[in-house]
Amino acid sequence: MTFERSEVSAAFDRFVAVGDSGDWNAWADLHSPNGVWVERHLGTFNGREENRTAITSVMAMAPTEMSFPVEWSVIDGDRVVFYPWQVLPDPTGGGREFRFGCVTILTYAGEGLWSYQEDVYNPAEGERVITEWLEAGGSLPAGSGLLGD
Repeated sequence: MTFERSEVSAAFDRFVAVGDSGDWNAWADLHSPNGVWVERHLGTFNGREENRTAITSVMAMAPTEMSFPVEWSVIDGDRVVFYPWQVLPDPTGGGREFRFGCVTILTYAGEGLWSYQEDVYNPAEGERVITEWLEAGGSLPAGSGLLGD
């Protein structure tokens, strides 16, 4: 099916805004009922509810201060490819950023929903950045289990 670029662009803007809000239930709601999420480190999740369970579980372990600024994006038909940084702010309040990159691929399904998402990044780089952030004074949610805590 072909969608107007303006529709795909508006859905992408909403996707980014919801991700920045940290409301992971709302994030799951942006995926079609049979949507697939491929998360290279964690596996493949099939369907909105499996996506919801996975993202809320994963993000419960992550620092709440994370942000995901988009460096660039490309819209080609029903596909969006973009580069969101995974950013942790300086725990001391200074200007140091702790971040690692990711490439995300989305396929638009219409009606503001996405049928496919794939996140491609280096898990070792993510672990290194989070470790450096913790050493600088950052803290994870109690009992997160991330990095063996």
